[in-house]
Amino acid sequence: MTRLSVNINKVALIRNARGSNLPNLVQIAIDCEQFGAEGITVHPRPDERHVRYDDIPALQPIVKTEFNIEGNPTPEFLKLVLDNKPHQCTLVPDAPDALTSDNGWDTIANEPFLTDVISELKRAGIRVSLFMNPEKRFIEGAKKVGADRIEFYTGPYAEQFSENKKTAIAPYIASAQFANSLQLGINAGHDLNLKNLKYFKNNIEDLLEVSIGHALICDALYYGLHNAIQLYLKELS
Repeated sequence: MTRLSVNINKVALIRNARGSNLPNLVQIAIDCEQFGAEGITVHPRPDERHVRYDDIPALQPIVKTEFNIEGNPTPEFLKLVLDNKPHQCTLVPDAPDALTSDNGWDTIANEPFLTDVISELKRAGIRVSLFMNPEKRFIEGAKKVGADRIEFYTGPYAEQFSENKKTAIAPYIASAQFANSLQLGINAGHDLNLKNLKYFKNNIEDLLEVSIGHALICDALYYGLHNAIQLYLKELS
């Protein structure tokens, strides 16, 4: 089965809005796992509008499934990751003022930089995934720089899904086949939801993990967190 990693950034955003500890991010992470989540994802940004850097040491010891920290590999971010050693680090080429992740790595232009960063993370025993567009030349570059996995940026798929789902999924199918031929693991994330998740999962060979936050937390407002997680697991079954 494809693993469901719940991104709890939007829970942290609600907490930060009042300057208190409600909702309690650590308890939410514990509850997500108890409700069936197979991983917890966080994306601490430089402005700390979501998950803050000081949340990470509190979350690291309580996550019992898989802890995934994602973000732009600035020196501060890399220190955070190396100090806390998650199971996986997903590197994302976000600008500091980015509203949300909206593009994958150019692994050709950034080859020396990514090679050094990935080597350092892997020496610490951390699996490394690169946030990627479904473009073969950059996926080949991901293999060259030493990534263990890629995470497909699925925003374009989600945007096109209601108009023509076959057209929307086509570049991801071809890129997944290519990634599998290179023995790169495949993750995916961004705007996957209860309407488009099953189709994506059923068409992407050997999809190992999806990271879902915004849509799942929105659904939790209606269904409750436990029910929302179970609904997403059902789509992945």
